[in-house]
Amino acid sequence: MTTLQSVPALGTHPASGSLPSRAETRDQLSKATYDLLVIGGGILGISTAWHAAQSGLRVALVDAGDFAGATSSASSKLLHGGLRYLQTGAVKLVAENHFERRAVSRQVAPHLANPLTFYLPVYKGGPHGAAKLGAGVFAYSALSAFGDGVGHLLSPAKAAQDVPELRTDNLKAVAVYGDDQMNDARMALMTVRAAVDAGATVLNHAEVTGLRFTKGRVTGAELKDRTSGDEFGVTARLVLNATGPWVDHLRKMEDPNAAPSIRLSKGAHLVLKRTSPWKAALATPIDKYRITFALPWEDMLLLGTTDEEYEGDPGQVEVTEKDTAQILDEAAFSIRDQQLSRDLITYAFAGLRVLPGGPGDTSKAKRETVVTEGRGGMLSVAGGKWTTFRHIGRTVMKKLEQLPGHPLGEDYESVSTLPKRLPLPGIANPNAVAHRLLVDGPAPGPRMAADTAKHLATHYGSLSFDIARMANENPDLARRIHPDAPEIWAQVAYARDHEWAETADDVLRRRTTLTIRGLATDEVRAGVEAMLKK
Repeated sequence: MTTLQSVPALGTHPASGSLPSRAETRDQLSKATYDLLVIGGGILGISTAWHAAQSGLRVALVDAGDFAGATSSASSKLLHGGLRYLQTGAVKLVAENHFERRAVSRQVAPHLANPLTFYLPVYKGGPHGAAKLGAGVFAYSALSAFGDGVGHLLSPAKAAQDVPELRTDNLKAVAVYGDDQMNDARMALMTVRAAVDAGATVLNHAEVTGLRFTKGRVTGAELKDRTSGDEFGVTARLVLNATGPWVDHLRKMEDPNAAPSIRLSKGAHLVLKRTSPWKAALATPIDKYRITFALPWEDMLLLGTTDEEYEGDPGQVEVTEKDTAQILDEAAFSIRDQQLSRDLITYAFAGLRVLPGGPGDTSKAKRETVVTEGRGGMLSVAGGKWTTFRHIGRTVMKKLEQLPGHPLGEDYESVSTLPKRLPLPGIANPNAVAHRLLVDGPAPGPRMAADTAKHLATHYGSLSFDIARMANENPDLARRIHPDAPEIWAQVAYARDHEWAETADDVLRRRTTLTIRGLATDEVRAGVEAMLKK
């Protein structure tokens, strides 16, 4: 068991090339005049900041919590075309989603995304027949230009070999298709890093306490550093409200009479230990519109999701007993009972989808991006989905470029002239990186464990070598944080010095997988907090 005595004795000086201090960043934010201030560090705000900085604009990005600290790290972890959209005839949407999915997983971030085979079980008496689903997955793969193989039907016996926990009673056939998977928090952090590399100034744990106005127009924001209590302000020619579930809260700061523009839908997930290997994911139809997922993810099993309207405080969203029961009950359609024991649950999380305002069932609502302009000229943007995060960033930038009066000026590159598939930092073949990490270990002393090498390669890409170098220079940093997880202490130091980690949750929940594995013990947490203070 990890103990406090095992926390590495790391020096107080950050690694070379580390980030500026929070005080330096606050000073920079308060003294400069920015072209664009993005409020909200979810993937929508991050992607917009990235594209704006690429265009040559002076960009600031702030968030009241951590980057991807809310909805953006509470997704189903999928980059997907959206099989269910074929139900509504949205063929063009599925094709566009596939294009973005392939771009991210093949050219932009192959080190952070991995292909995943999906099995769609067809049970006797289920909502869809085998012929319909077989045709559906064929059409789905066709819209992806068969880049993931040809969608087809599989025998129950073959499917059960790949997924031993698959329930085979009354199983008639299994439809097969391909999509991709990611660790959403890591993808978001790498995109923040890309924005900073392009020139953006970023600060997390910085809460907006008010907006700045000049002649009735929003020209910045007043902020409070939640880690130190320091208050400061940022001046900008244009302010973009990308606060997700809080978008209407900020719109009311601009105009107390602003009408609601969105509604929220809660999606809950459970993470469980696996009782056997899973070589494919399950996508089980629950009714005509809804599918429940069982996804092998981070050596665990991810189950979900729910979809119900949420009207409470976005900051208080949580997984309830009702959510847990629903997820387990729906999973039981296609998964054996032994894999669904509550004793196997290591973590539960819930996020809020931002949907266009209006009536109707949230499960049938379109996942479209909503853009509104307030009376003070602040632009608010919300909605969309992870798969198209680059497309959304470009779309928002195009809208900013077309605003009357050109508040951003005209001395910058149009987003339409930017490289279409600019990679995220660390791009590399993860298999090659893992091989190098295993081969290039320190001459004296133990080599890196295979699971640690694979974990680093698929979460940092070529940046893994920076972490390995820290571990080689200080053997204490090469030790595991917890014996049952692949992470090493060098990742905590790296998160502190290079990835804006300020709190234990920043590290344990979003920069490593310790929380989702159920391994964020009191001792581990205390050790991480001690290292963050150095």
